[in-house]
Amino acid sequence: MSPTDLSVAVPELPAADSAENLPQTPSVESLQDIVDCGRVEATLAWLDDHPPHLIADQLARMDAVHAVLAFRLLDKDRALTVFEELEPVDQQQILAGLRGQAFRELVEEMDPDDRARMLREAPAKVAKKVLAGLSPRERRMTAALLGYPEGSVGRYMTPEVVALPRNLTVAEALQMVRLKGTGAETVYTLPVVDLGRRLTGIVELRELVLGEPEAMVSDLVVTEPVFARATDSAEKAARLMRETNVINLPVVDSEDRLVGLLTIDDAVEVIEAADSEDVARQAGAAPWAGHYMAAGVFQLARYRAMWLLLLLVAATLTVTVTDAFEATLAQAAHLALFIPLLIGAGGNAGAQAATSCVRALAVGEVRVSDLLRVIWRECRVGLVLGSMLAAVGMVIGGIFVSADIAVVVGITLIVICGWAATIGGTMPLLAKRLRIDPAVISAPMVTTLVDATGLIIYFTTAKVVLGI
Repeated sequence: MSPTDLSVAVPELPAADSAENLPQTPSVESLQDIVDCGRVEATLAWLDDHPPHLIADQLARMDAVHAVLAFRLLDKDRALTVFEELEPVDQQQILAGLRGQAFRELVEEMDPDDRARMLREAPAKVAKKVLAGLSPRERRMTAALLGYPEGSVGRYMTPEVVALPRNLTVAEALQMVRLKGTGAETVYTLPVVDLGRRLTGIVELRELVLGEPEAMVSDLVVTEPVFARATDSAEKAARLMRETNVINLPVVDSEDRLVGLLTIDDAVEVIEAADSEDVARQAGAAPWAGHYMAAGVFQLARYRAMWLLLLLVAATLTVTVTDAFEATLAQAAHLALFIPLLIGAGGNAGAQAATSCVRALAVGEVRVSDLLRVIWRECRVGLVLGSMLAAVGMVIGGIFVSADIAVVVGITLIVICGWAATIGGTMPLLAKRLRIDPAVISAPMVTTLVDATGLIIYFTTAKVVLGI
């Protein structure tokens, strides 16, 4: 793909924009401005001076027309590298602006797992166009990956693997790697298979390179390798790689036949996507794909609005509780002064516990079977925190109101923090048991629940201590 092979009109350089006036080392932030002004030579210089991941970041920040314009100025090999650095939604934007041979070459040269990743989120029309432009071999591999369940490791693995028979010598194995390695995504981890392509072990390329040429592969192989089944959760497989410190994970089918490898770069992307979704859920927003700087105001609002509406409805519980204890407030109006302090402290304690528990679940530090232990642990943590806050709250209550109100505030802080931490720590585990995403039990949802129940604790304590 040459810089002149454009299907989009390239603006001409302004007459006053001479070469000597062009920036020699444009900053990362300047690409958008350069393209907007139609400074083709400056754009080419910027693209030459920056690595693929920075180019991809800049393209993701730009609108569709200008992103395609800049992308078409990349040479063929560099364009593919940059394209694979983009998120699927940004890849679709670039593909929409390509035509004919440029389109076919780009999708054909992609790794099958990266292509399948893009098509997972692509509209049916785009997916059909991409598949139609592939060679029969690439189409078969891509279709096979898309045939696995959504979210499974089969959708993320690379099927292009160099598999070795056990009965080879090291010299023969290295020769096979040289012959077949160019068509594989990675050769650092080499699965060892039997005649039925069933996984029997793995050997690292390092062991072959450092081994004696006459040695047998069977003497170097790890016979009990860590592996995943193609239908297993991709996130689970990626976290397994982190726990076992492997850079590639063999993937097998239900009959233990090798079908691919999950590579470290794809594992990192899986974990990043899972963590991003958890963060969005915990913040009370729907997860979304794409670059934040390229998203419009209404697009961002749409992803947040539904959760805010749900939380607003849930917050009516607080209004209901306050209305139910109107008589108590009437007899001790000073109680109203400390409502924000108390529900704020309780909500924060619950949010902290919920976030910690969701994270512990995600990395495998806590299991559903630990429910009772987590309840006991978080309850004690909450009581300790509440006692610390109560010491400060009683001083504040004594200064601004009276000693009896200060006692009510102190007792309430202890109870409400213990309750909030218990709720925040156990709700994600209960959600997991009910097969609900624990991140859905987000910090805002826990906070809203704790607000309502915290008021009940507060007013009940006031009635008991003050005798009203």
